[in-house]
Amino acid sequence: MNMNHLEVFMKIAEKLNITEAAKALFISQPAVSKALKNLEISLQVKLFIRDKQNGLMLTDVGEEMLILARKMKEIENKMVQLACQENKLLRGKVKIGSFPAASTNLLPEVICSFRSQYPKVTIELMEGTSNQIKQWVEDRTVEIGIIASPFDHFSFKILAHDYMVAIVPENHPLKSQSEINLEHCRNDLIFCKGGHESAVLNTFHDNDISFHESLTVQTAETLIQMVQKNLGIGIISHFTLTSVPHHLIVKEIVPRITRDIGIVAHSFDEVTPAAKQFISVMGQLYGERI
Repeated sequence: MNMNHLEVFMKIAEKLNITEAAKALFISQPAVSKALKNLEISLQVKLFIRDKQNGLMLTDVGEEMLILARKMKEIENKMVQLACQENKLLRGKVKIGSFPAASTNLLPEVICSFRSQYPKVTIELMEGTSNQIKQWVEDRTVEIGIIASPFDHFSFKILAHDYMVAIVPENHPLKSQSEINLEHCRNDLIFCKGGHESAVLNTFHDNDISFHESLTVQTAETLIQMVQKNLGIGIISHFTLTSVPHHLIVKEIVPRITRDIGIVAHSFDEVTPAAKQFISVMGQLYGERI
């Protein structure tokens, strides 16, 4: 099988547009179309369909083929890296998924140290929510992911322990309290969907607190803006809060809500040599926690 055709197929699946795939691959549109056609002929299956409303879409078998193509690309990458490792010069690419707070708090120092040791290795970072990253690891869009617990069925290593806090503006009536009881103000809470939903729901359930979702936002920056406008009490992870600037008052909450930040993969024994070294560098920097 022509690996170049698989590369074209994966890029089309990523862009869902022949023209955009051609631009990304720096080849002509007819060359992309021809490579796709040749791949479909060799496999004797239809990989894409054209939908009037949604444009180019993967077929069911195309979705399965995409996962296998990524596995083949991962194996090819691993073979190259093993050969380079044998020659004492590690090359290749490490594809990492991370949520924004982890990218800000953890990755800069790790990447700086890793690059100084392995300058020939390329790092590709994709950012999303913990649930998105789990799916990327599952379908091998990325090789390793940095997410918040729960870690589901993945192999994982703990990087940091985290907990939830409340944030209020300086003129809030509760600013003088040492801690905020969630049960007493559950109708005024603003939540940020940042991968801690399971921890929040489990804690509420364990303490017989009825969960009332009055206002939910997607980013820490939006949460801070809402709290500054006196729209409620913000509930956010301490780890995430340290990654964004703000002038709000931070309070402990009761009951305490905790979660872990960790690095996940299908199997740490099966990741590429470059990914193993990246994890090793992270271990050197966060030795007490990994």
